[in-house]
Amino acid sequence: MRGLVFLLTLVYIATAQHQALIDYLERRLLAIEDRISLWQEQTTRYASELRELKQQMVSQLESLDKEKETIRMTLDGVGTRVDRVERELDYLETQNGAQPCVDVDDRLIEQQVTLVKEKQKAKYFKLTDCSDMISSIKAMKILKRVGGPKGMWTKDTGRTSGRVYIFNGTAEDTINEFATVQDFTRSLGFSLSTDLKIPSSWKGTGHVVYNNHVYYVNQAEEIRVVKFDTENKSVTDSVVFPVQDHVPVYGLNPETVMDLAVDEEGLWAIYATRQNERYISLAKMDSNSMDIEQMWDTNCPRENAETAFVICGTLYVVYNTKQPGRSRVQCVFDVNDLVTNEEAPLVYFPKRYSFHSSLKYNPQEQLLYAWDDGYQILYKLSMKKKLEI
Repeated sequence: MRGLVFLLTLVYIATAQHQALIDYLERRLLAIEDRISLWQEQTTRYASELRELKQQMVSQLESLDKEKETIRMTLDGVGTRVDRVERELDYLETQNGAQPCVDVDDRLIEQQVTLVKEKQKAKYFKLTDCSDMISSIKAMKILKRVGGPKGMWTKDTGRTSGRVYIFNGTAEDTINEFATVQDFTRSLGFSLSTDLKIPSSWKGTGHVVYNNHVYYVNQAEEIRVVKFDTENKSVTDSVVFPVQDHVPVYGLNPETVMDLAVDEEGLWAIYATRQNERYISLAKMDSNSMDIEQMWDTNCPRENAETAFVICGTLYVVYNTKQPGRSRVQCVFDVNDLVTNEEAPLVYFPKRYSFHSSLKYNPQEQLLYAWDDGYQILYKLSMKKKLEI
């Protein structure tokens, strides 16, 4: 009997120890599970914080890139303004001359004044051997009607591009660019065009596109010619035209304060001033430096003038005639004195809708790109040599 009791006691003790071991293992497992759960929560939180930190870093890097680009553009603008100021100071110095710090012989001063006058009257030095002039309007083609009653359209007059540019209106800041003339003609409105936004609005219709650059006229307190790179979408130069008291260059287009033109010789500016407000003036510009190379006062009246263009150094001014729907070249001015109004042939434009708000000559094609009451027109020219007159 005692042996049975002892055996039962041993069994009880063994059972109790086994249960205690099981309880201990269960507690350990629960503790491990709690730690694993805690580690999972911490890992999730750390991953979330890391993602947020990464997003913040990306945002800050983008902001730094924008600030860097802004600073670069600001520095470019400062450099452009410094160059412009230097050129304008150079121009003022050439116009006014430096005041002498010592007494100078009167005869020497007189010689210097005479030399300056002779340079101003010097014959224009041609850049090319171009000697063509208009004989007549050979053909007329109406391509399309798009935009408002006034505007300007042109092809890039350089040799490297066939793109077409539409300046719709007289005070906007977005140009419509077409890859080709064919795209322009088959486009529904401006649907096939690319918007080319310029940093300031243009004034009037006197703009040109030359060698992948837009040259447009901007007016605030002064008249400014802006050079805009169509490839880089940025302003490469900007100059104040060095003439005071401007008046609209054409009597029938008062919005056009200055008209730019391109011919075989390069870039020209057609303008008028209050000092000589009855007549139109002409200036030759350097398309690279934007400097004024030479200026002329013409005998072409502003009154009743629609627009003008330049071919081989000859200015052609178009006037509205008394005949309905017709206009004609009624005044010419040749910088080399090879053509006069008496010798120039009468050039009539065919019947039209209203009057030209712009005429842009393309020297590569010998075509005039015309804007007439919202119609885009091409005039094909017949040419002859000036020496044949």
